[in-house]
Amino acid sequence: MSQPSSLSAGLVLRRVGQSAVGAERIALLEALGSHGSITGAAAAVGLSYKGAWDAVQALNNLFDRPLVASQVGGSRGGSAVLTAEGRSVITAFRAIEGELAQALAAVEQRISSASEVVPHDWFWSLAMKSSARNVLRGVVERIADGAVNSEVTLAIGGEARIVAVVTRQSVLDLGLSTGVPAMALINASFIVLALAEDGIRTSARNSLAGVVTDIARGAVNDEVTLQIADGKSLTATVTHDSVEALDLALGSRVMALIKASHVILATA
Repeated sequence: MSQPSSLSAGLVLRRVGQSAVGAERIALLEALGSHGSITGAAAAVGLSYKGAWDAVQALNNLFDRPLVASQVGGSRGGSAVLTAEGRSVITAFRAIEGELAQALAAVEQRISSASEVVPHDWFWSLAMKSSARNVLRGVVERIADGAVNSEVTLAIGGEARIVAVVTRQSVLDLGLSTGVPAMALINASFIVLALAEDGIRTSARNSLAGVVTDIARGAVNDEVTLQIADGKSLTATVTHDSVEALDLALGSRVMALIKASHVILATA
């Protein structure tokens, strides 16, 4: 018997040009089958009555025959009964979902045997989305606890480290401990650049050495990209005047200065 996968996949079924049917709508159908009313089902899945009603109408419109037979009104907000078609859709969806989970477990096992990389780690890295310009994956190397905040050190490759100051509660909520993979999110405007040869002293907790690999010019601000460690990059947004004053060009060696309080941590 195959081991259960540490990964999970979300199944979404869609016909071209039509709305998608995913696990949330299937859960609503199952709740309707259990509660027999839009009101009860909506409460069970965390939707408003209108939200649940609209979803039922959308589902009925997607199929040749209604999945739910409903009647508005009454003391309970109206009745809702799954049709034979509705029960068949639930059964089919859950069967496909089960097959998908088995396939994912098989893929994970095959990848694990052929690679030293843990599959769920890099699957999460691929799926990660953020508005922060810089998202750097690393591993928690050290956690220093204080009365209210904790200082978390993330190894991001080679000798490079990023230190973040977060609340102790955040450390608990994120499940952070030594060896746990995590992401450091850094807004490009939070990064201060300085020439590496200046030998400046700063209160910024993070001083990352890098080489300028790209400068995207703007009317007011420029976007400067640095190569830092193990092929990883960091992008800073600075004024055009600052780029000129530092005489930055491709190949310039600079330091990226980042306050620990400006680093946000995320985990899977």
